[in-house]
Amino acid sequence: MKVLVYIFIASALFLSCGSKNENNKEEAKTGQEQPANHADGESDGLVMYEMSEMAALMEQMYVDNMRLKERITNGDTIGNFPSHFLKIHASAMTDESENDAFFKEQAAKFIKAQELIYKDSINASKHFNDAVSSCVKCHEVKCTGPIPRIKKLYIK
Repeated sequence: MKVLVYIFIASALFLSCGSKNENNKEEAKTGQEQPANHADGESDGLVMYEMSEMAALMEQMYVDNMRLKERITNGDTIGNFPSHFLKIHASAMTDESENDAFFKEQAAKFIKAQELIYKDSINASKHFNDAVSSCVKCHEVKCTGPIPRIKKLYIK
């Protein structure tokens, strides 16, 4: 149940970072809301948001890190580095122009910090918090919406 709540919250936060659809662009030009058009000529004003590969990956990384945080704080076995985290370098973004040198550098720092958690489990809490900090640093520049949620990952 907790996971479903986290996924719902995460979806809402990532929606705030999505690119504007054509209706929103038209609304900005005209100052009026533009209804969604259907093949039959009717409109309902609703537009379905499709999450980018990167947004979906970040959702999964958040869930994985919530579970990892719990294992670290409980003193449980940490396990193995999740290889799907490496997709951060190749996943399609909502706005491909965001996949710039800054993002690539921050992604590399994040992966390094994550890998250290699994290589040096004695200092796992420190490495975990370093990984969370790398997320925050990137999001301070790229997409600020999820920062409060990301900060909840910190191990105190």
